[in-house]
Amino acid sequence: MTDPLKPWDGEQVRIWLERRFAASRLDQAAADRRGYEARDDYDKAAAEEWVCRALQHGDCTQEQAAFARRLKELIGQDEYPARSIHDDIRFERHVRSHLRRLAKMTKANEGFQKTLHHQ
Repeated sequence: MTDPLKPWDGEQVRIWLERRFAASRLDQAAADRRGYEARDDYDKAAAEEWVCRALQHGDCTQEQAAFARRLKELIGQDEYPARSIHDDIRFERHVRSHLRRLAKMTKANEGFQKTLHHQ
């Protein structure tokens, strides 16, 4: 049997983005304390923060189609301006990775209920 399609829950998506934003800030602080060997972890957490910040503002989370459109716009960007990162190329690769992951979650309408720090 197949499960019936779940309706899009914009509020749940906003909560998920807020919690991932907070978790990415904590991950950046932890990586910063670990020093030089954790530069990739810092850039990965900064990329997730950038993605969550770009998606939190506006009403794009209200509808699944609008959220998917916004993700597609962000994926299509050439540059992702950010400060305090270690490697621009690595940062942009991580941003695109997070955006693709969110696009898959949006298409399937799954995963937004997982709001724990580590996923």
